[in-house]
Amino acid sequence: MPHIWVEYSANLESRIDVSGLLKTTQDALIGDGAIFPFAGARTRGVPVANYLIVDGHPDNAFVHVMLRIAKGRSDEDKKAAARRVFDAVKAYLAAISAASPLGISVQMEEADETLNFKTSNYRDYLKQRGTPEKPEA
Repeated sequence: MPHIWVEYSANLESRIDVSGLLKTTQDALIGDGAIFPFAGARTRGVPVANYLIVDGHPDNAFVHVMLRIAKGRSDEDKKAAARRVFDAVKAYLAAISAASPLGISVQMEEADETLNFKTSNYRDYLKQRGTPEKPEA
């Protein structure tokens, strides 16, 4: 963990670099790797083709970021991390927001420890690739 879902209205696909948005979002959450592990990050973009926003005008768009994390962080750390993500996404989408109707939201949830099963070998492959587990400053 963390797992990151970036949902966005499909009418944004031609106007944003989705890969850039995903990287911006993940980098903002992970930061220096002190709170959230880089090797645990899973970020995905989810275009939403069917949606109704406010009055249904076709120019209306949205980006919603869901951050799911494991328990064990302080409320201050969680709030700071969610705020970092919100500010980064807002900055990334500032030009679109200035030119058209856009809603941006960020939500953080903690996964239930008793119902959370996982395994990965990502750290092994990071070592093989020579990629550090913590981002370099």
